[in-house]
Amino acid sequence: MGSQVLGRKKFEWQAGYLGVTVSPSQIERVTNYVLNQEEHHRGQTFHEKYLEMLKLSAIEYDERYVW
Repeated sequence: MGSQVLGRKKFEWQAGYLGVTVSPSQIERVTNYVLNQEEHHRGQTFHEKYLEMLKLSAIEYDERYVW
């Protein structure tokens, strides 16, 4: 995919971003979370928070392939 051209620009992955889907019923909650994310992440690394999110969502994963 990295070699495909989308429109006029070559496709490239951006470092440091995550895309997830959000249920329409949770948009307000997620928006508030993002607006206050500095407070939410205080004292917890992205790695810790991401694994917590997977566990809370009952998403099976193999940590060898998460990072």
